[in-house]
Amino acid sequence: MWDNLKEFLAKYFNRLLIPRIHLLDWVEILLIAFVLYHLIKWIKRTRAWYLVKGMVILVVVWVLVSLFRFTAIQWIFVNTINVGIIAIFIIFQPELRRALEQLGQRRLLSFFGDSDSGERYSDETRDEILTGVFEMAKVKTGALICLEGVISLEDYERSGIPTDSVVTAALLINIFEKNTPLHDGAVIIRGNRAAAATCILPVSENMRLSKDLGTRHRAGVGLSEITDALVIIVSEENGKVSLAQKGQLIRGVDREFLSNKLLEFQNKPTPQSRLLFRKEREKDGKKA
Repeated sequence: MWDNLKEFLAKYFNRLLIPRIHLLDWVEILLIAFVLYHLIKWIKRTRAWYLVKGMVILVVVWVLVSLFRFTAIQWIFVNTINVGIIAIFIIFQPELRRALEQLGQRRLLSFFGDSDSGERYSDETRDEILTGVFEMAKVKTGALICLEGVISLEDYERSGIPTDSVVTAALLINIFEKNTPLHDGAVIIRGNRAAAATCILPVSENMRLSKDLGTRHRAGVGLSEITDALVIIVSEENGKVSLAQKGQLIRGVDREFLSNKLLEFQNKPTPQSRLLFRKEREKDGKKA
């Protein structure tokens, strides 16, 4: 094994050419690094981040396969890579379309820039959500409320009607009141604001879900399967409150359970908070 590893590394480094680097080369390197850095930041806010993790695993597997000279597996990799690339473009077509649209609208800097994704709500907003949800549950008013996590919900937000309003119990009750223009679909909450209403969500195709679940519950589970959002569902049939997260549905939760989940989601660290925490810890280490 070690002989194969040494042989592989020797052949690899022998093929490398070390050219002279000039000023323009440094500028080019910095530009590429800038684009890659912001591209990775954007990918982390989309479903494509899971794909990147999978690709890293495949690269590691490919290196191991090459080291051990598993010819059959190598042949499978080589002959499926073209199909895999086509599948990637099909699966992530919405993200690619949105990227090209923003580029065409000359919103490249905002596209690569920071997003509000991952912004957490305040304690007051959490209390308003709790109050609104259980007030609707009392009178069996159906509701579908999506709290955005790190992964952006902009694609689903664009399918609805923009509201951009401060989240209050009265607002949620009025939106989901029967026979009102906004009661169909989901409300997306970003931070302390209700970004949009009547949003269309992907319906889960999980065959293990109970047959008595309606479209509202299946849509909530569907969104939680492909994003890190926390979804609250109120049944208009029995008034029970359910919670969907990570593709799992918890039915018939009480106020205390939902409050704890909202608090847990509220305090969930974001990439920005992790970075700040790391910087503060490094400062404390230097002071010590």
